[in-house]
Parts: sequence; structure tokens; C-alpha cells
Amino acid sequence: MDALSSQANIQGYKAVLIAAEASSKLFPMMMTAAGTIVPARVLIIGAGVAGLHAIATARRLGAVVQAYDVRPAVKDQVESLGAKFVELKLDSKTSEGAGGYARQMDEEFYRQQRELMGQVVQDSDVVISTAAVPWGKATVLITKDMVQRMRPQSIIVDLAAESGGNCELTRAGETVSADGVTILGPVNLASSVPHHASQMYARNVAAFLLHMVKDKTLRIDEADPIVRDTLLTHRGEVVSGRVRDMLGMPARSPAGAAGGGS
Repeated sequence: MDALSSQANIQGYKAVLIAAEASSKLFPMMMTAAGTIVPARVLIIGAGVAGLHAIATARRLGAVVQAYDVRPAVKDQVESLGAKFVELKLDSKTSEGAGGYARQMDEEFYRQQRELMGQVVQDSDVVISTAAVPWGKATVLITKDMVQRMRPQSIIVDLAAESGGNCELTRAGETVSADGVTILGPVNLASSVPHHASQMYARNVAAFLLHMVKDKTLRIDEADPIVRDTLLTHRGEVVSGRVRDMLGMPARSPAGAAGGGS
């Protein structure tokens, strides 16, 4: 049922292909008649579904891959795909929120993070950033100053472009050139692979609908966490706490929440 994850697989895969095409360097090491070609160095920021698929794709293309995530728990996943996990000296014990996603941290944490990450970014030929916070604005992890310190012809692919971008210079849907560095802010990348994106999304939706059909009858059970957390309106009432908050509505009463509205 997880449409976010199914589409994120495509985004991570396609981000690496975009980066490889835009890069002035070949990703793999090659032994040629003209000498040995050193492999490209790729940094993946964020080891969620998109980030992990980006790691796997970049490794298949032969790049030397490093990955960073604020959640120490993903280190094993990163290393299982053949990448080096970048460890920064930060207190990140509370960095993992509900559902295993990264949670929003305070500005001082991000300031220290940017300071420590600067050298890793500077040494990379390609940076692919996938660090999104659910329901919030993307955190700036790559500052203008960090971009200025990168080597000319380096590439940044910012998959968080639609929610503001992980790079300070990102512009959604545009390609930006700054100090010799190319910053790409692709949007709706999944639509660029329409056959499989549609196939996976259709299966997600079908699984979700079938989950709510019992004995050929649609049953809206607010006690079911899957239904409860995706339900926007029911019986003429806005039942989603998040949507009610956005609309400036008061929280539902416990009685109303338990009964699914009236």
C-alpha cells in the first residue's frame, strides 16, 4: 500500500542516471589503452528508500559511493549495498521519528551537521540529496558556501527540490549553475518512468482499497490505523487531525473520534 516508497524507488534510480548523464566524469573505473580512469566519487545524503536505491544504482555503475543519514540505525543497510557510511560526531539519538522516518531537529543540530559535512561534500564529484522530512519543508544541508568549495563540474541532484530543497541554491524544476557546479532540482521524477511508476502505483491503490473491502462491502473502520491515518472526511465531517489543523478547526472530541464522526 506504500505508494511513497514505490515511487521513491524510481526517484533514487533515476536521480543517479540524471547525475551520470550530467557529469563530465565516467562513474566506473576503467582500464584503457590511454591509462586507468579513476571512478567518480558519489555522496548520497539520506538513506531512505530513494537514497538506498540511489546507492545501489551508483554502485552498479561502478562509482565509489558514500552515504550519510542522520539516523545511525541505517548504517547496516548502507554498508550492505557496498557504500561507506559517513559518520559525523553529532548527538543523533533522537533523530528517528514515527515510521522510521527522520524527524525534524533544531537549527543548532543542522548548523553542526553542515559544518561537519562540508569536507565530505567538497570531496565528491556527485552529490544526490534525498533528505526529506514528512509534511515539512526540506532542511538545507548544502549551503552556498559548501557549493563554492566543490570542484568545478561537480553535480548536485536535489530530490527534495519540490519541498524547498536540501541545497540552498536549488530551484524546483530548474538547472542552476553556480561557481562551476551544476545543481539540478528535478520534480515528479517518477513520471519520467511512466510504465513502471503507474504499474506500482496501481498495485498500491488496489491493495489499499481491497484492505477496506470485507465481504464485498466497503467498511471504514477508524480503529484500523491504516484507515484512520489516511481518512480525510467521514459522514460529513473532516476527521483528519492534520487537515483540521491546516483549516484552523478545533480538534475532534474523543467521542467524535471514536465514533468516526456524525
